[in-house]
Amino acid sequence: MAALQGKNLQTRGSGRSGKGCYVSILLAISRAIDAVNARIGRWVAWLIVVAIAVSAVNAIIRKAFDMSSNAWLELQWVLFGAVFLMCAPWTLIVNEHIRIDVVHARLSARVRNWIELFGTVFFLMPLCVVMLLTSIPFAERSYAINEQSLNAGGLPQWPAKMLVPLGFALLLVQAVSELIKRIAVLRGDIDDPHADAELPPEVAEAEQMIHNLGPGAGSSRP
Repeated sequence: MAALQGKNLQTRGSGRSGKGCYVSILLAISRAIDAVNARIGRWVAWLIVVAIAVSAVNAIIRKAFDMSSNAWLELQWVLFGAVFLMCAPWTLIVNEHIRIDVVHARLSARVRNWIELFGTVFFLMPLCVVMLLTSIPFAERSYAINEQSLNAGGLPQWPAKMLVPLGFALLLVQAVSELIKRIAVLRGDIDDPHADAELPPEVAEAEQMIHNLGPGAGSSRP
């Protein structure tokens, strides 16, 4: 996937000067952002395995020895939060965020790119900015007072709260990368990195169900 996207991000008409040079620079920045966020996402995703192991050990100890630990329970929450926040940019790179695919897949590639561009500028980026403005003071205060869990034996709260601004900062940077790529695709400077993406099996199944429920479905010809 990464190799395919890297190939697709090569600019067309490399002999262009002026604007073409700026496009090449912006696309190089976009590739660098993608590489960093993809690497972070791949590494952080392994925390899911750690969370599963912690959950399993905690359950075994609780059932076998009638013992429980709030720290182990809260660690599962922190690990899940880390995966959710730190892997969101990587998920955006590979175009796997949830959509109403039955509608989205029926649109032309150009319309889909305009929708992505609009959503990035007017929804994703403002959300990231608002979350940063509100979560940074939130995390700073938690760190300053060394905030602890309200549960006996629980974990410190500030590391988990630090993940919120960090995750949204990475997501905002990735939104900039996606914006660069969408504009370049619409200008015809690069191929669409997601143009060859296959229709998800669940979407194909949903479309088949819609087709079967259409007028004349189940009727036989004389």
